[in-house]
Amino acid sequence: MKLIVGVIEARNILAMDLNGFSDPYVKLQLGKQRYRTKVVKKTLNPSWGEEFSFKVEDLNEELLISVLDEDKYFNDDFLGHLKLPVSLVFDAHHKSLGTAWYTLHPRNKKSKSKDCGEILLNIYFSQNNSFMDFNCNGDHASSLRKHADMSIKDLPKSFSGSSNSPSPVRQEDNVSSKEEKSSTQKSLAGRIAQMFNKNFDTAPTNSTRGSDLMEIPELSGGDISDDNSDDLSSSVSFEEAMKALGSRDQGSEIPSNLPGGVLLDQLYVIAPTELNFLLFSPDSSFPKSLAEVQGSTDPQFGHWEFDNGGESLKRVYSYIRAPTKLIKAVKATEEQTYIRADGKTFAVLAAVSTPDVMYGSTFKTEVLYCITPGPELPSGELSSHLVISWRMNFLQSTMMKSLIENGARQGLKESFEQFVTLLAQTIKSVDSMDIGLNKEQLLGSLQAEPQSDWKLAVQYFANFTLASTVFMSFYVIVHIWLAAPSTIQGLEFVGLDLPDSIGEFIVCGVLVLQGERLMQLISRFMQARAQKGSDHGVKALGDGWLLTVALIEGSNLAAVDSSGFCDPYVVFNCNGKTRTSSIKFQKSSPQWNEIFEFDAMKEPPSVLDVEVYDFDGPFDEATSLGHAEVNFVKSNISDLADVWVPLQGKLAQACQSKLHLRIFLDNTRGGNVVKEYLSKMEKEVGQKINVRSPQTNSAFQKLFALPPEEFLINDFTCHLKRKMPLQGRLFLSARIIGFHANLFGHKTKFFFLWEDIEEIQVLPPTLASMGSPIIVITLRLGKGMDARHGAKTQDEEGRLKFHFQSFVSFNVANRTIMALWKARSLSPEQKVQIVEEESEAKTLQTEESGSFLGLEDVSMSEVYSAALPVPTSSLMELFSGGELDRKAMERAGCLNYSCSPWDSERADVYERQIYYRFDKRVSRYRGEVTSTQQKSPLSDKNGWLVEEVMTLHGVPLGDYFNLHLRYQIEDLPSRAKGCQVRVFFGIAWLKSTRHQKRIAKNILLNLEDRLKVILGVVEKEFIAR
Repeated sequence: MKLIVGVIEARNILAMDLNGFSDPYVKLQLGKQRYRTKVVKKTLNPSWGEEFSFKVEDLNEELLISVLDEDKYFNDDFLGHLKLPVSLVFDAHHKSLGTAWYTLHPRNKKSKSKDCGEILLNIYFSQNNSFMDFNCNGDHASSLRKHADMSIKDLPKSFSGSSNSPSPVRQEDNVSSKEEKSSTQKSLAGRIAQMFNKNFDTAPTNSTRGSDLMEIPELSGGDISDDNSDDLSSSVSFEEAMKALGSRDQGSEIPSNLPGGVLLDQLYVIAPTELNFLLFSPDSSFPKSLAEVQGSTDPQFGHWEFDNGGESLKRVYSYIRAPTKLIKAVKATEEQTYIRADGKTFAVLAAVSTPDVMYGSTFKTEVLYCITPGPELPSGELSSHLVISWRMNFLQSTMMKSLIENGARQGLKESFEQFVTLLAQTIKSVDSMDIGLNKEQLLGSLQAEPQSDWKLAVQYFANFTLASTVFMSFYVIVHIWLAAPSTIQGLEFVGLDLPDSIGEFIVCGVLVLQGERLMQLISRFMQARAQKGSDHGVKALGDGWLLTVALIEGSNLAAVDSSGFCDPYVVFNCNGKTRTSSIKFQKSSPQWNEIFEFDAMKEPPSVLDVEVYDFDGPFDEATSLGHAEVNFVKSNISDLADVWVPLQGKLAQACQSKLHLRIFLDNTRGGNVVKEYLSKMEKEVGQKINVRSPQTNSAFQKLFALPPEEFLINDFTCHLKRKMPLQGRLFLSARIIGFHANLFGHKTKFFFLWEDIEEIQVLPPTLASMGSPIIVITLRLGKGMDARHGAKTQDEEGRLKFHFQSFVSFNVANRTIMALWKARSLSPEQKVQIVEEESEAKTLQTEESGSFLGLEDVSMSEVYSAALPVPTSSLMELFSGGELDRKAMERAGCLNYSCSPWDSERADVYERQIYYRFDKRVSRYRGEVTSTQQKSPLSDKNGWLVEEVMTLHGVPLGDYFNLHLRYQIEDLPSRAKGCQVRVFFGIAWLKSTRHQKRIAKNILLNLEDRLKVILGVVEKEFIAR
């Protein structure tokens, strides 16, 4: 007899990792039989959806279910466990506990964490087995249902392997002493015999299919027939099965893409139901044609059958895969399961197993097909969005995991290239350009709802305030007409009639307050009618990034008035520019149909902030009904052409408020935008920035899943400081700053927007940072939560802090980061303030220490000293950037020599950047050199001090150190035309290595030779003059 255990999902499990999540998986054990599920990364509510079968030999055994957190470098953490006796399942109605939530318990009573979460399991005994067929002697009767309808809500939570209180089932067994005695002595055969004695009118069905799946039921008048179950799949069509499955779908969420990657993401000119029929219907010829194209033979498509009480629909598809260069022809079995089917959206998970290949029993390849409705096309045709993603599900751990994943990735890529080609021949794909071309048509079709001022006035003023005010005014007027003039008394005089009693004073106060409320209503109405929000027919001005937002309608906006309605209007904010919609009176689901044009922006926008307010007068603080953020970096522009945006906030989330928008972003400057932006950044950074190749930009976009308009500006090797430094690369683009590392197959990747950064600080070098300054980036409150796993700390206010250190070229990296941040997120006032602070800091630094490059932190030693028959002014031509400078460097083996002009940093201090490449005779690696030089006069004004920091690229261990040089050139008092040259040298080690002495010796010998050649060229040129 087989015990089937379905591990579906868990909720509210413990967080064991530093990122606030866990990587949970489930281990199941019955006797010596052990299984484990796949690992679900970074979640506290994992979903597995896996089923396991145990062979039961002793009903006194216990099923042990443990939930653990995977840890690659240490022992896995315990999250909770559960113990269930097998006899509990056997004694249940229909031998099934059904699908229920079970409480997870700690390892022992002394554990600090008592609440370990819950797990959803489906546990039952399989009714298809040879022993039962033997006992029923071939007699066929009605089949026992696999999943009972009984409720066992109290059973799982009250029962625990570590609990001292007995379960309800045990208490019932203890009522009868005979049953108690026999329960300890029953064998498996005795239990089954007892089952037939107690239920002599029910015998199991001899299944000819040998499958645990419940077939598609035949729906007749809303009843499910239990007879002739073997013929149901052939009598129910695929369309009826979809309807039956759709009726059971309770609006579950669309599953997210699998982590292995996206194989296909395309729009097609076909309705979602038709695309679903084409790909998965038994009557479709597409799967057979695909098998022929891919070279697969002997395809066998099973019937679609309901499983798990009719909650899911499955079928098995087997075929023989075509041989490849590495793998022979093998049999593959593909189990396809409908996860979602509501008539508009379809999600099918296909689990492919190939047990005949090497290590084939250790893994399954899972492919997820998601079909969702696409945008309406200009021709009026429906479109579908097909996304296919994949992942590897390893059933057992293996050392060949990386090799298996790479082979599967290559095989899937080739297979789905053929899939895409065949699908494009069958149905037409939608080009993203076609969607962009219908912008004018979509916006032109929008017509603002005509609003009559009189109709709005009647609707707005038809309330108790106006009615009571009119009634009281009429009442007072009639009273004045009927009443006789009163005599003058007290402090009254002619023309001034004061209240004569407390009652009259109160009545006058009520009349004044009521009149004030009426005037406020009139003022609000006039102010709202004057607010015209739409830019319909007005074109955006300028050349650059043009943003167009069409506000269509709102749904379920929160009601803040006693009338049960609100007076909503919407405010859009992008790159510091604001657009405001008109006000809709007394509407919870208003219709706007308004268009807003943002004038051309020089820089591509990152986010569009949307805020919905309730209008409460021109001078009162507006109440927020909800807010949203449209992220252009994380969204595809074509997907924003017609989108419903859910609103955030307490009121909005309680009412499930959302806005219907159409967003279009166009670049009118074409490819020049990249060059213009880089040219602008070069002035800020002070160094030339090269345009990256299309291949590099494409790889960058793919790495962080960025839209195609994003382009890479620069990248740097550095360390991310968390608990331990993690070496990786920092990528900088116009809108994001991202980090990526791949250490022994463990990938760390995140990015955040420049606008999310609130502050950037530079901390001085420490021993922990290996002598490198630290860049600390602090994000705004609530921003960058997707990247929180890369943050080192979180301050008291909840802001994330990221630490980056050990840059190969810190000065260039720091200047680039600061320039991009200033350009994206700072207002003009903030930029002026930062410039003033930097100027003060530089002045203070000049007063306190004479070195700007930090050479005083490096141990410097004198490596060259000589008296030359050359004046100081002539020798300084070596650092002028002129012909002598270029000739001397080329003679020393420096190719492609280029330098920037000297820029004044502060009083008497100048700085320039240098670049050159080593000749092959200098270095066989032909590495590149970037350096920063500063020159300043000596204190006695009789010479110059030149300081230089060099960074080597493209040489072994070049990122382990920086070279520091100091040239001290001063006049010789004994000679009229002569100078003394002293050169000091030091190495700043960024990383430790056992080859430090060897590297230092090699560099020192090469430097001495180059200095002799360079100074010799200067001396010869001076004599030749």
